[in-house]
Amino acid sequence: MQVNIAKKMKPGVSRAVHLFAAPLIWTAVGIMLMERGLGWMGLHVTLRLLLIALLIGTAKSLTVLDKSAKKTLSRIMGFGDNTCIGAVYPWKTWLFVLLMMAFGLALRILTKPGLFLGALYFAIGWALLLSSRHGWAQWLNWLRRR
Repeated sequence: MQVNIAKKMKPGVSRAVHLFAAPLIWTAVGIMLMERGLGWMGLHVTLRLLLIALLIGTAKSLTVLDKSAKKTLSRIMGFGDNTCIGAVYPWKTWLFVLLMMAFGLALRILTKPGLFLGALYFAIGWALLLSSRHGWAQWLNWLRRR
């Protein structure tokens, strides 16, 4: 009886929802971080600083996050329908997200947001946004095959 209740309460969704949720989260968080970073850098930000942040973010995307995105998508493709929505990322990834949020909070407490922190947030946001392209491509391919 208790197992049936747990199954009924589980927020299970289709593979297509997972394929949509994975890049949506990276896109939304990426845009939010870029917007926050630009706000902290201010309107006086130089094009040079913005380009440096874009280069750092692109390097992070191509060397680290692209691998993670592809691994996540491969994992999702192995899901059946009615898999819990929280499984979109493995628990280690969720733990890493919490640690990164704590690190960001600590940085904001220890330093005054400004050019450096703004550029860092912008670079990380750009990296997430750029790497989300793999998820969007996988989701669009999934839709085309349906």
